[in-house]
Amino acid sequence: MTLATQRQERYQRAMLNQIIHGEKTDQPSLLIVHGLYGSARNWGVISKRLSNERQVIAVDQRNHGYSGWQDSHSYLDMAEDLAQVIRAHGAPMDVLGHSMGGKAAMVCALKYPDLVNRLIVADIAPVAYSHTQGQYITAMQAVDLERVEKRSDAEAQLRQMVDDPALPVFFTQSLDVAAKRWRLNLDVLAREMPKILSFPEIEATYQGPALFLSGGDSDYVKHEDRPRIKALFPQASFAKIPGAGHWLHAEKPREFEAAVRVWLNL
Repeated sequence: MTLATQRQERYQRAMLNQIIHGEKTDQPSLLIVHGLYGSARNWGVISKRLSNERQVIAVDQRNHGYSGWQDSHSYLDMAEDLAQVIRAHGAPMDVLGHSMGGKAAMVCALKYPDLVNRLIVADIAPVAYSHTQGQYITAMQAVDLERVEKRSDAEAQLRQMVDDPALPVFFTQSLDVAAKRWRLNLDVLAREMPKILSFPEIEATYQGPALFLSGGDSDYVKHEDRPRIKALFPQASFAKIPGAGHWLHAEKPREFEAAVRVWLNL
């Protein structure tokens, strides 16, 4: 094996796990980046539907799904991961990110504007948040996996610790029942939670088209965040999906798909 081959194999192993929908067309491919505790699989229906016009590539972020576990979970590192995928498939690509994935997509666009054709940020702003998601890590770590024979067993345990009835179903999509392990690097995500809730200081702007698409019932993107958004993304546009919260793509999938499709085809 040559040194070049060894380097290429290391490169491929390090790349994020991807689910590719459709073939390349004359339109830029779309990269979809999930949020915290999510995976590429969560976006399967929307990815397939959007792939009738362009190739769609959904990724598992580091420490999630089938991607590798790393000691760091900073947005600068996540942006590097996305840049690697875009370069491998051919830049520029359109990039859609939700929540934590939206922050990673923003950092990628700021650091590597030539790689991003159009940016869609779903229900997140480039600001630090004061709420924590650590209680969900505690709940997942408390699940007695030895008593789990099927996914519903874990859901039942989580319902005793998590108020939102939709979250146990969502969390257990990242549970490998046969191996009795989470496909989430919970220890690192807990340690890196301050970085996940924050947003790095970057002396750059992204001059391309950027859509900040929010849930009408969500408070993640406030009106007072707009000056900060426009400072970093001068061409930013804003839209809301009525009746949707933070999980706007799951709560209103058809409306979300329609908004994304219109924006990509402008």
